[in-house]
Amino acid sequence: MRKESLNQLVEVLHSKYEQCTYTVQLTFFQIAYVVTGSGLLHINNNKIAYQEGNLMLLTPNDEYRFEIENPTEFLLVKFSSKYVKDSSWNNVNCMECVLYHAPHIMGCVLKNKPDEPIVKNIAHALIHEIANNDVYSKDAILHFANALIAVTARNLTKMKSEHIQANTDTKIHVIIDYIQTNIYMPEKLRANIIAEQFGLSETYLGTYFKRQGGETLSSFIAKYKLRLIEHKLKFSDMRINEIVSEFKFSDESHLNKFFKKHKGISLTAFRKA
Repeated sequence: MRKESLNQLVEVLHSKYEQCTYTVQLTFFQIAYVVTGSGLLHINNNKIAYQEGNLMLLTPNDEYRFEIENPTEFLLVKFSSKYVKDSSWNNVNCMECVLYHAPHIMGCVLKNKPDEPIVKNIAHALIHEIANNDVYSKDAILHFANALIAVTARNLTKMKSEHIQANTDTKIHVIIDYIQTNIYMPEKLRANIIAEQFGLSETYLGTYFKRQGGETLSSFIAKYKLRLIEHKLKFSDMRINEIVSEFKFSDESHLNKFFKKHKGISLTAFRKA
């Protein structure tokens, strides 16, 4: 197994394989779109089938290889954690969703049916620009790569909670969008404030969220916040006091108590591990 690194913040490759690849450990994010072909993706001791039109997201520290059953053509978009953090996205929390959901995703992440032709068109546009290397091709490639990252993030937001089904009441998705958008503003995440925002009583909100989401409102907020904190500890160089400030904890002790309650380990120990 070899560890693979990036030479720049974003790289886009068009690759064709007729035989199985060797195992690679990533130090960055990688979107893999299957242009043609089929086979198996071995990732972190799991095995998932892939086919034409699938879009898969691999994350830093993932170990993977492709077992090629039919000659496969991939479009690979590789981007660093720093790129996600530093780029001026219109909706930063949407990019945070990539970090939040990615460890739970196995196989194709395209859950929004209308996005399938969009992704296919973006992929073919990228392949065209790579092949032709025309004037401004580098700029076009970057814009198309950003579009693919954004569409991937949008599909990840469809996977709001492991308990929420696709046919669940629309309002629960809107409430979760509100929570994700305001995750850094705890004053907006109090039950009475959320209830007021959606014209519900506080009591009904709690009952409704548990029934539709399969877990309590406070549990969902805590788990979402915890996952973001985990990724910042793993993949960023943020100091703990900066994370305290970002999530509006009163001090480091407060954040550490919250983290240890849910993870059973201190912030420092988790980062070292």
